[in-house]
Amino acid sequence: MATSKEYKDFILEQLNVLDNITCKPMMGEFLLYYNNVLFGGIYDDRLLVKITETNKKYNMEEQIPYESAKPMYLVDDVDNKEQLKEIIIETCKGLPIKK
Repeated sequence: MATSKEYKDFILEQLNVLDNITCKPMMGEFLLYYNNVLFGGIYDDRLLVKITETNKKYNMEEQIPYESAKPMYLVDDVDNKEQLKEIIIETCKGLPIKK
């Protein structure tokens, strides 16, 4: 099941609390970047973020985005914009910066 355009648009609206969010389509799903850092994506109408040491404190549930992929964390409270912003910033802090 691919992500619906409506859900993608909803998530992007929720993420409008952050500048420099970009969304790139990938095989019916969407990759999400913050300041050019890939932090997660929208898979089957679910917002998932990469697992890092810096975001473990949120106690999110692990889920598989697609077959044979590494587990990611499910952000289940996408209505809470402030917490969503915090989770994304903390996730990106724990990711390596590509040059």
